[in-house]
Amino acid sequence: MTESIRPQHFGWKVEGKVATITLNRPEKKNPLTFASYGELVDTFRRLTRTPEIKVVVITGAGENFSSGGDVHEIIGPLVEMKEKMQGDKLLAFTRMTGSLVKAMRACPQPIIAAVDGVCAGAGAILAMASDLRIGTPRSKVAFLFVRVGLSGADMGACALLPRIIGQGRASELLYTGRFMSSEEAASWGFFNKVVAPTELMKEAADLGRSLADGPTLAHSVTKQCLHEEWEMGVNDAIDHEAEAQARCMQTEDFARAYRAFAAKQTPKFEGN
Repeated sequence: MTESIRPQHFGWKVEGKVATITLNRPEKKNPLTFASYGELVDTFRRLTRTPEIKVVVITGAGENFSSGGDVHEIIGPLVEMKEKMQGDKLLAFTRMTGSLVKAMRACPQPIIAAVDGVCAGAGAILAMASDLRIGTPRSKVAFLFVRVGLSGADMGACALLPRIIGQGRASELLYTGRFMSSEEAASWGFFNKVVAPTELMKEAADLGRSLADGPTLAHSVTKQCLHEEWEMGVNDAIDHEAEAQARCMQTEDFARAYRAFAAKQTPKFEGN
């Protein structure tokens, strides 16, 4: 199945059960284009049908994660659409970019963002939409849409970011477009960990392998519940999790864990 994923506009590497997506235009700080947006949407949708991949790492080549939408290949054409009063095309674009976040949240694999250097605009959204984020001391994160005359309401930022760092902090970043330092990102909960740049990919790979060696079907249930329960009341969420956990109790991984515990061994999960 992984042979069917062959993107042309970013790097794709599979090692064991972990796939790595690398935004690969380092000379421009890895900006996104219409083509790379489309391939990212397609890739995350295909991952729902690629069970041999258990975890996804997304990163950027060189010393930056992503500077966001390419000024000349995306921003310029969007301004031209505005001048031609092509509102339908502008809406098609914003819906397409939003579909990338939807695809990331819908794919069952945990996504780890390995963030070095600049992580701005749509690049910050990619990190935000991931499940776990690792940064470096030189990481700088900005939701800078306001700097180009747009709202902070982009690709779900007004819904997702407050749930990660809190309403007040998210409001500040979305209104001002300023960069959040790695220290702020770590203390506010945006980064799960900050490591040296030379250790970033090793840390992400180690975490990816650890998750991939775990009960991956159960991980997918955790991801689904974290996403679906945002809009539920506590009682509904408890009922929802009761059904989800009962399904997990029907898996072989659950039985394997018990047998390993009884034998005083480390369980070897197989994701079924």
